[in-house]
Amino acid sequence: MRVTVRLFARLRDLAGAGELVRDVPEQATVQTVWNVLTTEMPSLREYERTMSVAVNADYSRMAAAVHDGDEVAFLPPVSGG
Repeated sequence: MRVTVRLFARLRDLAGAGELVRDVPEQATVQTVWNVLTTEMPSLREYERTMSVAVNADYSRMAAAVHDGDEVAFLPPVSGG
């Protein structure tokens, strides 16, 4: 199945794009999507413990199921003032 991945802030910088489309196995979770990305781009791994995730614009958990056509967003912590 195919999902759209949205990356924000530093994750977007590391990936070189804010939106990616990836094929993932049936019965995938957000964690599965993350694992696909970090296999391709190991530099993203350091953000796993501190980022927020969303599925179809609703905050979610890494164990949440994803379905064909879903949008999965990964949002690292940001600072500013």
